[in-house]
Amino acid sequence: MNPAAHFSQTYREARNRFLEAATRRGVAVETHIHPYRGAEGEELASDVALIGDPGWSRAIIASSGTHGVEGFCGSGCQLALLQDDVLLGQLERRKVAVILIHAVNPFGFSHLHRTNEDNVDLNRNFRDFSQPAPVNAVYERLHPLLVPAAWPPDPKNEAALAAAQAALDANERRSLTGGQSAHPDGLFYAGQEPAWSNKTVRQVLRRHAAGRRAVAWIDLHTGLGPYGHGEKIFAALDPQITARAKRWWGEDLILSSDPDSVSPRTLGYITRSAYEECPDAAVTTMTLEYGTVPQTQVHDALRADAWLRSHPSAPPSLRADIKRAIRDAFYCDTDAWKGMILGQFRATMIQTMNGIAGDFGS
Repeated sequence: MNPAAHFSQTYREARNRFLEAATRRGVAVETHIHPYRGAEGEELASDVALIGDPGWSRAIIASSGTHGVEGFCGSGCQLALLQDDVLLGQLERRKVAVILIHAVNPFGFSHLHRTNEDNVDLNRNFRDFSQPAPVNAVYERLHPLLVPAAWPPDPKNEAALAAAQAALDANERRSLTGGQSAHPDGLFYAGQEPAWSNKTVRQVLRRHAAGRRAVAWIDLHTGLGPYGHGEKIFAALDPQITARAKRWWGEDLILSSDPDSVSPRTLGYITRSAYEECPDAAVTTMTLEYGTVPQTQVHDALRADAWLRSHPSAPPSLRADIKRAIRDAFYCDTDAWKGMILGQFRATMIQTMNGIAGDFGS
């Protein structure tokens, strides 16, 4: 099948196709209904497809749409996997289960936001809320410039923001996007409590992953790095897990702490929850981050969308332009890009299957 055929144009289409593919495959689906409705008035949900025997000791999680609009890419990967007879046959023979979490953030997926219904960046929300929120001093300085009073921003704002960003050193640039808790209308907002998606993901982990001997997790993202390239990003927790991750995924695995990584210095990222909810399992997680368009374009799209959320009465033409920009920043609707995405995802799934089966027996 043409790789482009696995990708959808709306959340509604993506969800329907995912559910239909799971039904054809005879795979059980667990649905978690979101309290809000979608952009077309449709039901929103995180749907979990459970492939393989619940009693198998090893499982691979592949999740899409943690960052809403990035779900177009991840959903395409999940749909392709559900239709991949050869790879699913190999997984069955090796007794490796697969847990597909479709649309972690269905609200953002449908409404074309990177954030959720409360403007929360879910990859900053998985933190310990019993502790005081860390202060992001770098973001504090730049917030008024990042989310201006008017859109498009005037030349004075653009010049001031460019100067402020140019003055940041490498560590400050990575800290800027790592998360902040002081500005609900801003970028990279971590929230004040666990979001609906946070609670839902933890429920899925406790129910379907915590009892396994070994769990691998690939969280699919877009928007950082060169066009079509999937950077394999790993958050190092200890030398043993790092060595295992490199053995599975190769020397091109990038530590998130590496200065050359496209990943920001993120607090509260989603995959850390697996270590908390599956304490008896050997957990190995990775973010697969696909590049789209130049970072200036991604950056401007995020700023525009943050402004739009605070200006619901914006002219329809401006709203449409901003929505198109945010979609284009995180989803390249071309056959070439989609082919690159699926090829790398399939290769990563094979690496993960070989690694978890080889290291943790049957």
